[in-house]
Amino acid sequence: MSPTVRPPAKPLRLLEVLEPSGGGSGRHFLDLCRGMHARGHHVEAVYSPRRAEDGFLRELKEIGLPAVHAVDMHRAPGPSDLPAFRAIQRITRKAGPFDVIHGHSSKAGALTRLRLPGRHVPRVYTPHAFRTMDPTLGRGGRLIYGAIEAALAWFFTDHLIAVSDDERAHALTLGLPDARISVIVNGVLAPSPGLAKTVRASLGIPADAFVYGFIGRLAAQKAPERLLDAFQRVAGSVGDSHLVMIGAGDAEEELRQCIDETGLKDRIHLTSAFTGPQAVCAFDLIVMPSRYEAMSYVMLEAVAAARPIIISNVGGARTAVDHGENGFIVANSDNVSQLAKAMIAAADPERYAELAEAAEARRNRFTLEQMLDRTEEIYLRLAARRQR
Repeated sequence: MSPTVRPPAKPLRLLEVLEPSGGGSGRHFLDLCRGMHARGHHVEAVYSPRRAEDGFLRELKEIGLPAVHAVDMHRAPGPSDLPAFRAIQRITRKAGPFDVIHGHSSKAGALTRLRLPGRHVPRVYTPHAFRTMDPTLGRGGRLIYGAIEAALAWFFTDHLIAVSDDERAHALTLGLPDARISVIVNGVLAPSPGLAKTVRASLGIPADAFVYGFIGRLAAQKAPERLLDAFQRVAGSVGDSHLVMIGAGDAEEELRQCIDETGLKDRIHLTSAFTGPQAVCAFDLIVMPSRYEAMSYVMLEAVAAARPIIISNVGGARTAVDHGENGFIVANSDNVSQLAKAMIAAADPERYAELAEAAEARRNRFTLEQMLDRTEEIYLRLAARRQR
């Protein structure tokens, strides 16, 4: 399903730049490029092939943008930043002029915002979770990255878009200028329930089983090992339960080995054969044990699919989950006892019926059109200010 096509209020020339071409930031980037292109704006995209996923590249090409540019950007700071910076500068000169340049993620955000003083094209920055939100980052790292973010925000950023109130609050703790920050929650199209039976059948899960679902990268940030540990405690209490984990990543091999050792291989299913939107309606409940987030697309898709959510206390959690109503917010801890207790409580038939009813009432809370509308308003305002 595509975003609504409508005549633009004023056609703009936009340059969207992203380094980590996958995950939630990649999803947001594609939605924004597709949505602004559908509204009649001239949109060009810059991405890094270094971490580009095949699905991301396929979708980006299918949008039909006037131009898509590949620039080799590395996640970590280093000597490679200089040629990447020069490449982006060449694109802005040769393909421009642009009305707005929008950098997504810390690396692309830094490379697109650095410039000489004076009249310039407005720069917008969306962090998609500040590096300083990672609880595993040491004090020294937080000071360094925080100082960089503050300097870029004060001297090189026309507007910063946070994707949750929690991310905005974190930005303020870093000393970023409040007047230049807007909160625009990511938006999603309602997932189709059409594949729910297919997903269950393909994994050999009975139609009446209670299914806990996980969707995300198999990486430390998403903490899939926490969920695996918790499910081992849950399995005996919720006898008809299954755990489905949708994703891939660096931790996949280790996770598969752990699954083999649980003795629950027939009830734990790890696959990347389906996307999140395809699979979410096959789950009774979404579990997100992440160590940090800004505003997870998985959580928003769960809301749009009217599925209760159990989530650790991370950024964006309270935006989508009213604790005890449409789900539970549990301690962000490697001690999974609270997570396991919440999973058991949610599977009680009477309690689950209450959670599901509350989830249904929140189904239309976060739409893609709302996200596009608010972002477009910022673009138009910045472009108009520049033309004065």
